[in-house]
Amino acid sequence: MTTILVVDDEPELVSFVRRALEAEGYQVLTATGGAEGLRVALTKKPDLMVLDLRMPEVDGEAVMAGVLARGPATRVLILSAVADVEARIRCLEQGAVDILSKPFAIQELLVRVRSRLRMPTEKGPDDYLLRVGPITLDVRARRLRVDGSEAMLSEREFLLMQHFMRKPDMVCSRSELLAAVWGYDFDPATNVVDVCVRRLRSKMTRDVIQTVRNVGYQLQSA
Repeated sequence: MTTILVVDDEPELVSFVRRALEAEGYQVLTATGGAEGLRVALTKKPDLMVLDLRMPEVDGEAVMAGVLARGPATRVLILSAVADVEARIRCLEQGAVDILSKPFAIQELLVRVRSRLRMPTEKGPDDYLLRVGPITLDVRARRLRVDGSEAMLSEREFLLMQHFMRKPDMVCSRSELLAAVWGYDFDPATNVVDVCVRRLRSKMTRDVIQTVRNVGYQLQSA
């Protein structure tokens, strides 16, 4: 049975969408927050996610980046009340298969879900290469190239770097990175993010990951 995960911080909307999808014969999983949604997605591996873009703490972009880092073929349909065209374009560039504006008609959502589930999931060689400025990340080989210099990455280093590369020039908080890469909520006592960033930096010919004081980190595209 096709499984769909619905992630939104509005419980009433989640319940409404769940009932409509179940009536269509889908198995539906739900989450009412970004961190919870990411955990469910990584453990249950749904065929498609219906994902709210703006949520507190861990937003939809961070959830999508974390999910696509583990399963690049996962289909993500974004629900967004955001009118910012750049944000919507960024989501599509980062891997979303569709974006539906809020408020929306449930019949339109159902049609889009059916359409996106029919999309092929096969990827060509270039689909496994992420590029940001002078940086290239081979998703299959976990190989990082910066200015022509190559380095192999561990699993956590790779997931962290892939998250950064799906959000170039955007500030990623430590709580967001913990949720996306390690799969748990913010713990002020842990420094695993900082340690992993230091290891990444040691494998690059120049520092493209900038520290944003008291917040987190930012991957610079130029």
